[in-house]
Amino acid sequence: MMTKNKKAQNIEEMNDKEETITSETCDCNNDCDCQDKECNCNKTPSEEETINNELESEDMLILRNNIATLEEKLRYKQAELINYRKRKDEEVSNLLKYANQELIMELLPLVDNFERAIKASENDDSNAKIKEGINMLYTNLVNTLHKFGVEEINSDNIPFDPVYHEALLTAQDNDKEDGLVLETLVRGYTYKGRVIRPSSVKVNKLS
Repeated sequence: MMTKNKKAQNIEEMNDKEETITSETCDCNNDCDCQDKECNCNKTPSEEETINNELESEDMLILRNNIATLEEKLRYKQAELINYRKRKDEEVSNLLKYANQELIMELLPLVDNFERAIKASENDDSNAKIKEGINMLYTNLVNTLHKFGVEEINSDNIPFDPVYHEALLTAQDNDKEDGLVLETLVRGYTYKGRVIRPSSVKVNKLS
């Protein structure tokens, strides 16, 4: 039978072994007071680990800058695309709005000829039926043009405007203001608000 001293010695040896195992497998945190040299919580980062951490930080910064640059370029391209679509939509809208402009430009000389014929026949009382027919055709043509958005440019006795007028002649009339339109030589027209032909006019020039 084992003596008491022998039992006490065995128990003491077992306790020492447990302490050794606990020290070797320490999983303590940063608040640990463990003095074991093998404990990870008491280790300081090596120079290599510090360099690696710095490199990782620099790489992350570069990646973030690259992402920010790409996002900015994407926003710029999206804005460009939106502006391009707006311009194309406006161009298509104008093409549709003024689709008949070329045809109307071809009809304007016909209107001019009707006006010349009517003016030439003002003092001629013969052929009243023909004059009436010409006036009727002219009125129908002008009304049709009005229906499609064509309007005459008012020019007589108003200040000369280069947007609406083209000065072909000048004259001096001291009873009227300088730069005033004295006479419309060829009538001008707008089509849906756009000047398609300015009026050819005679302008008062005092100096």
